Amino acid sequence: MAEGVVLLDSWASPFGMRVRIALAEKGINYEYKEEDLWNKSPLFLQMNPVHKKVPVLIHKGQPICESLIVVQYIDEVWFDTNPLLPSDPYQRAEARFWADYVDKKIYDAGRKILSTSKAEEREVGKKELIEALKVLEEQLGEKSYFGGDDLGFLDIAVVPFYTWFKSYETFGSFSVESECPKLIAWAKRCLQKESVSKSLPDQHTVNEFVVERRKKLGIE
Repeated sequence: MAEGVVLLDSWASPFGMRVRIALAEKGINYEYKEEDLWNKSPLFLQMNPVHKKVPVLIHKGQPICESLIVVQYIDEVWFDTNPLLPSDPYQRAEARFWADYVDKKIYDAGRKILSTSKAEEREVGKKELIEALKVLEEQLGEKSYFGGDDLGFLDIAVVPFYTWFKSYETFGSFSVESECPKLIAWAKRCLQKESVSKSLPDQHTVNEFVVERRKKLGIE
């Protein structure tokens, strides 16, 4: 339980989903405020005037920004419940490394698929995404979760992108499950946890959002 916790977020943001999962894992009650990213609220701009991106966690009146930093903050402040990062310093550093890899490789490749109408650019994004997902699948190995036997920091960093897989597949013309079956099995395992299933929107709903956003941006 926690008082004075507010989350400024956008429902389809995989970065916001990370924070929602972390808060759920810790059992923290919070106030959720949906942000219109086309018309950002004065509170949001006040709390994150530099990057102006979701999510923003407000705790005791102070803003914490950038999703991976927010998740680490949640883990450190509410350290007595369901630790997300391992206690071993090397393992903690490794988890942070791979989470950064997700942001630099998975997110960027996915954007290349979804933000262009040019087939050759989508093909580049598809190849980069498949390569990055295969690297992650190799990192997972035979483990149930990236951190071992239970959901942890890296799982929370990766699993929100599962909700975007249908969109990547639709516009990239490929199947993630065909390319990375173990990764899909892992994602479905994560979804068996209530903290994950209640924090992630349905893939079809996200895909509808992507289709509408592409139309709004004039991408055909």
